[in-house]
Amino acid sequence: MNNMNKPLADRLRPQSLSEVVGQSHIIGKNKVLTEVAETGKLPNMIFYGPSGVGKTTVANILAKACNKTLFKLNATTASVADVREVCAQTETLTGQDGILLYLDEIQNFNKKQQQSLLEYIENGKITLIASTTENPYFYVYNAVLSRSVVFEFKPISARDIVKALERALDALSEEFGKISAEEQALLHIAEMANGDVRKALNSLELAVIFSHPDEDGSIRITMSAAEQCTQKKAFKYDKAGDSQYDVMSALQKSIRGSDPDAAVHYLARLIAAEDLQTACRRLMVIAAEDIGLAYPMAIPIVKACVDSALMLGLPEGRIPLGDAAVLLATAPKSNSGHLALDAALADIESMDTGEIPRQLQNKHYDGEGDVKRGQNYLYPHDYPNHYVEQQYLPDRIKNKKYYEYGQNKTEQAAKEYWERIKAAHRKD
Repeated sequence: MNNMNKPLADRLRPQSLSEVVGQSHIIGKNKVLTEVAETGKLPNMIFYGPSGVGKTTVANILAKACNKTLFKLNATTASVADVREVCAQTETLTGQDGILLYLDEIQNFNKKQQQSLLEYIENGKITLIASTTENPYFYVYNAVLSRSVVFEFKPISARDIVKALERALDALSEEFGKISAEEQALLHIAEMANGDVRKALNSLELAVIFSHPDEDGSIRITMSAAEQCTQKKAFKYDKAGDSQYDVMSALQKSIRGSDPDAAVHYLARLIAAEDLQTACRRLMVIAAEDIGLAYPMAIPIVKACVDSALMLGLPEGRIPLGDAAVLLATAPKSNSGHLALDAALADIESMDTGEIPRQLQNKHYDGEGDVKRGQNYLYPHDYPNHYVEQQYLPDRIKNKKYYEYGQNKTEQAAKEYWERIKAAHRKD
């Protein structure tokens, strides 16, 4: 196959750790992966991070540095039989110096398939490097995790991506003739890649093809060319993965922290991913959990915004959701209601709370054997201020306090009201 037919990212794949951009927390002088490569002794490892940040590249380099034969499998399409076939190579000349199995997207292996790896990594026949874009502590079987070292690969900064693009320009100049680029054009490509080097290199290659040579045959990549060849910013979002939960978490924490700017930013991420359902559900949860009794009208207002968004669909549906996010972020906050319920649930799940008091039971007939006669329920509407003191909780927890009034205007007003009513009742 002609090397020119390969994607630029593959043609320029780094051949040593010193050529890898980014990941300075684990690669570089006195950093762990560099030390591992120099010693030649590889542990079983799990590489965790978004795509396009060097996981496969580093695995290739480590295999070469440690003189191991590298086999690659993708868990999306591979089977247990494929794993066994790779492990069988340990008995051949190919595997005499050891085999490194690079298993990409390990989260797509089920528990049984992941368990099949244990026999081979325990007896040392293979060294495993598994990669995943999802949190391995959620998606990788514990027995595999306990036998591996987890390394997190982080998104590449735009500044580091520019370095990779400059290196790529030198390589492309050897293939196509003299190529240069405006500084802002490279920065634009880097920023639009959103931490993905592969994405940036692909955009650069397209910009080279798109740009017309000058009279002397040289190519100059302009800002205009960069903009046309990147179009929309790469957006990392997976409706079934960590990125979705990270955005949901950030949205709720921003609203809980009363930051409307951050709130609309993270809502915009959900909208950009066209995940309307998640945005609607999360805003409804926040209205009840974080605003709650401090501003009870937030719940029906947000429900109206959500209903409007679902009826309108995107893109118009973003408008009422934006209103809801800002309303929630700027509203007073209280979690007293759901804390009270959680405390009650904890008691129910951990202890015998006893029988419902007789006066609250739906019981209007006394059997012949009943010792207590009559329900004795006091109907509050028959009393002044619609209140009468009586026991509502079961005997075993009759003095339990679950709800504490929040420190906000609405709940403090309710507290003052009921203290006054109950004080008047005790005087009577």
